[in-house]
Amino acid sequence: MTVGLMVKRHSDAFVISWSQMKLISAIRVALATCGLALLTTTIPQQARGQDPVLSQFYSAPLLLNPGLAGITYAPNFAINYRNQWPNFNNAYQTYSVSYDQFFEPINSGIGLYILADDAGDGILKTTKIGGAYSYNIRINYDWRIKWGIEVGVVQTRLDWNKLVFLDQIDEVLGPVSPGGTPFPSTEDIPENLRISYLDLATGGVLYNRSFYFGVALKHLNTPSQSFTDVNTNLQGGLPIRWSVHAGSEIPITIGNNRFWSPFISPGIMFVGQGASRQLNVGTFLGFGDFYGGVWYRHANKNPDAVIGSFGFRSQKIRITYSYDATISSLSLRSGGAHEVGIVVNLDDGRRESIYNDCFGIFR
Repeated sequence: MTVGLMVKRHSDAFVISWSQMKLISAIRVALATCGLALLTTTIPQQARGQDPVLSQFYSAPLLLNPGLAGITYAPNFAINYRNQWPNFNNAYQTYSVSYDQFFEPINSGIGLYILADDAGDGILKTTKIGGAYSYNIRINYDWRIKWGIEVGVVQTRLDWNKLVFLDQIDEVLGPVSPGGTPFPSTEDIPENLRISYLDLATGGVLYNRSFYFGVALKHLNTPSQSFTDVNTNLQGGLPIRWSVHAGSEIPITIGNNRFWSPFISPGIMFVGQGASRQLNVGTFLGFGDFYGGVWYRHANKNPDAVIGSFGFRSQKIRITYSYDATISSLSLRSGGAHEVGIVVNLDDGRRESIYNDCFGIFR
């Protein structure tokens, strides 16, 4: 018996594949208890999870592409929080914190991050610690390539006590007795309720002062997420996640200070993992200390969300709030998604004037 979830985190359907029937039923009931009763099931042998993808990917560059490690000469810190579908009793909450910096003597960027993901009100918790390294290659005066690699260690925990199996459910009383005690189950608890594995990734960015184009591949080693050792020969592992992203920064010059001048920054991100596809497209408009943007997200074949964001930035800090207004059939029930991104760049006030690139939206 192997356990795992293939979850379409940004669409109106949850898909579970490759799992034993009884455990599927248990997870289904447990998620329904949390308000996540949007499941479809099949009955094969393994399940695989889908990564969280932030709407504010520009506020978490290390999570997007290891090639973006080191886009500032001084230490750069990012803090991110996402609360997705809050009306479903803590459906998905994601936290991350990161550090990265460019080191001129070795022409390289180095980054570290911690990511925590809590699914189903604590049923499935994942923590990842990752390190990224990138190298800057100059093609000519205008064009450069930053290519990076990433190594991470992941731990996933399953809270068995929050699962409700079919043999625990009384036709009249449900899964809990009148005295408040859950009915017992005959299901055997797996020996391992925690799994740990190594996770590898790579990615690069081609850029000049006005335009960037990047590609990234996550889970190159397709690590196993099984909580048991049964039927391990049938496992395909965590699917590789690929992403393509591009953008531009177009300044509207006022005087000689580019940072304080208005700018337009259109962008696009296309992500695929397993059978899931997601497209984000939108733009930012900024003036002085303030900026805002509107993005559209399309998940698989369905319109999914309109994302509105606004923020404030000074010489060393940028704070962005965004809200995903769901436009799929889930819209009236989910509560959308709230996201906050904070970026602290310890550059000494020179900011964009010292960079010959268009990564301002990431700083």
